[in-house]
Amino acid sequence: MNDIVPPCPECSSPYAYQVGALFNCPECGHEWVSDAPTETASDVRDSVGNVLKDGDTVTVIKDLKVKGSSLVVKVGTKVRGIRLVDGDHDIDCKIPGVGQMGLKSQFVKKVTG
Repeated sequence: MNDIVPPCPECSSPYAYQVGALFNCPECGHEWVSDAPTETASDVRDSVGNVLKDGDTVTVIKDLKVKGSSLVVKVGTKVRGIRLVDGDHDIDCKIPGVGQMGLKSQFVKKVTG
């Protein structure tokens, strides 16, 4: 859930607390459910916090050595049409000059525009 508990909407008390999905106010006794959207655990974010989705284009932010070969994916390499997967390497893609491989989202940045 959220680390920051909102003040009570009834009496504006800053002492509200959370129990499960409900927020409670100790001063007026009001109970409510937060209207703030909760972030899902399945959101995959790039190195600067942008949410990634299937089909996005990303660039590599540092040189990455390819295991089992002498190839290196250079910084600035643009990767088009990524596919998000579960696991340690959460991006499945085809890199020009290297081929099919998995990347970690912490080493890419989403290309906008």
